[in-house]
Amino acid sequence: MSRVAREDASPASSATFAPLENATFRSIWLGTQVASLGWLIQTVAISWLMATISTSDVMVALVQASTTLPVFVLSIFAGALADNYSRRNLMFAGWCTIALSSAMLTVLAALGIFNPWMVLAFSCLAGAGAAFTDPAWHASVGDILRKREVPAAVTLISVGYNAVRSVGPALGGIVVASFGPLTAFAVATLTYVALLWTIGRRKWDVRTSPLPREPLTTAIHDGARFTALSAEIKAAIARGALFGLTSISILALLPLVARDQLGGGPIVYGVLMAGFGVGALCVGICNNVLRRSLSQERLTTLACIACAACCLSLALTSSVVVAAIALALGGAGWVVTWTGLDVSVQLASPRWVVGRTLSIHYALSSGGIAAGSWLWGTVAENYSLTLALEVSSGALILVAATGFLMPIRQWQDSDQDPFGFETPELALDLKPRSGPIVVKIEYSIPEANVEAFLDRMQERRRVQSRVGARHWNLQRDLQDPLLWTETFRTPTWMDYLRLNHRLTTADKELDQHLLELNMGIPPRTKLSIERPTGATRKRDQSTRFFFRL
Repeated sequence: MSRVAREDASPASSATFAPLENATFRSIWLGTQVASLGWLIQTVAISWLMATISTSDVMVALVQASTTLPVFVLSIFAGALADNYSRRNLMFAGWCTIALSSAMLTVLAALGIFNPWMVLAFSCLAGAGAAFTDPAWHASVGDILRKREVPAAVTLISVGYNAVRSVGPALGGIVVASFGPLTAFAVATLTYVALLWTIGRRKWDVRTSPLPREPLTTAIHDGARFTALSAEIKAAIARGALFGLTSISILALLPLVARDQLGGGPIVYGVLMAGFGVGALCVGICNNVLRRSLSQERLTTLACIACAACCLSLALTSSVVVAAIALALGGAGWVVTWTGLDVSVQLASPRWVVGRTLSIHYALSSGGIAAGSWLWGTVAENYSLTLALEVSSGALILVAATGFLMPIRQWQDSDQDPFGFETPELALDLKPRSGPIVVKIEYSIPEANVEAFLDRMQERRRVQSRVGARHWNLQRDLQDPLLWTETFRTPTWMDYLRLNHRLTTADKELDQHLLELNMGIPPRTKLSIERPTGATRKRDQSTRFFFRL
């Protein structure tokens, strides 16, 4: 038995800190905490630098958008790469990009050469690196750990980041106030180099497919199709985009709250960010207890209400203490929402597509955050900071109400591992690109089982379509009403093989139900390859070939 199989078969703990028993996860997790500290110090430096060199509220708010917009644009490509290439190498390349951005900012700050647009440009470059690191790292969690440990691992990632957030911004504020942005950028660069060294030392096994890699465009299309046909994933992604759009006002406008409303400097801004991190840390540690007490839908609704209360408190207070307490409430809502949505997407995604579903989730969430940063900055500049925070508070209440239309399903421990598939022997010598392939599966269904059969076939259509089936349909024989035929196509023979390798154990449970409805007789499968009708007799003679299973 392989090491991965042994780990999957062993009992898993749901305790928050259980994943840290894995040496590889522990090393990478600790390295990311160090790099996250550098990221937060750099974020404080960039945000405060922008607040001092620009008089535009929009430019200050766009600092948040500059790191999230590249994630919106690039995440889907990063997800396809993460599912087809080494996730470890992709992480390394992403952090190299972030380190390069920080190093260039350090050099320019040392030379005294910077302006608002230049700062945003290098912030965008760092965001581009993050677009590749996040899907690769989160998708790697399922490779490094057992499946049942994924919720605890995702919580740990969030807890770790927010633990650093509780001290990082305050430390960043002290560094910027005492030594200036140059030192902050240099420290951040060193933390990124430390993580790169850690990734270079650690390797982990990945379950590989026996099939060749998909072309990038095909991989993106297949990931988008799977996501579009998964109701639970679509609900999580839509809620994430709306939450990002409305809740980002807290972080995007916080430099303005510290500077204009509270009359403070970088240290006050760091203290406020630390309050946000403390709230996120406390709730992150208690996340497993909260999950056992409340459904994810209820937690997400309460988190939106908490962030709305935070926005309203920031709009009305002039006290640093009150603002920090309100931000602790907002940080708690922030981590509950993003952790829950992240785990919902992961557990609903098989390993072959998890990088792509996560990347679509990150892309649309980041798009919401980028749009929200611009929106609330524009409202603050054209009207007032107080109005921007009050309107975003009301919008968050509306987002909480979307649970009636797009509820988040409770996490289920379904088996998303590949079922296993043996390639059938064919009478024809097909190439990987041969096709189109037509699949016909014949059932003999007694009249008493027809209603149950149709219900099962609705689920069958969804399962087959999201792994690659095209033009799926169900036919009933007019001369023999007991005979039903399921038909679908794949563009090539390789696509047919990929379809069957993507079916999970949970998907295959449907076959057992259909077998029972088919009077216990295995349905007959017929494979054909389409051939165009030509003008010559020679072509007409080879119109259709098939192989019976």
